[in-house]
Amino acid sequence: MTTVSPPHPTEPIAAPVRPGALHRWVLPIKRPEPINPELLEHAQKRAVYEQNRIADKITGFSGSMAFVYLHVIWFSCWIGFGVEKYPFGLLTMIVSLEAIFLSTFVMISQNRADARRQVIADQQWRTVQEEDAQNKKLLELSEQILDLTKEVHAYAAAASTTRDDSA
Repeated sequence: MTTVSPPHPTEPIAAPVRPGALHRWVLPIKRPEPINPELLEHAQKRAVYEQNRIADKITGFSGSMAFVYLHVIWFSCWIGFGVEKYPFGLLTMIVSLEAIFLSTFVMISQNRADARRQVIADQQWRTVQEEDAQNKKLLELSEQILDLTKEVHAYAAAASTTRDDSA
């Protein structure tokens, strides 16, 4: 399991970057890096393959307002400049193909999200199992302490009775 070390005390902590108007309204928002070591390891394993990185970039862009704005401009220009006449057969075919590919990328993204949830669930399960083992050990120790306490009380009571009888 990989551990994440805190920044060195002498290293300056980066101030949060405030996005400008273009970034805030148009460009896709960059997701924060996970802090969970299991998710970091999972992301590194996933990033090994070029196809995963491409799919992540496509789903990141297609899920942004930049994608919507691009299509509004594209459709407006297509219709406004009269690239083809109504009923827009070629545009319809292009949009249909795009929808097929985008739905595939959405499913890829869902699979990735499911894999991330599974990584977290597995880590939580391991933590629960470790805590359960620790709790069992604590119960055993508590029972041993209780037994020793009973023995001490019994010994003290016996010693007290012996002292009272000899006096």
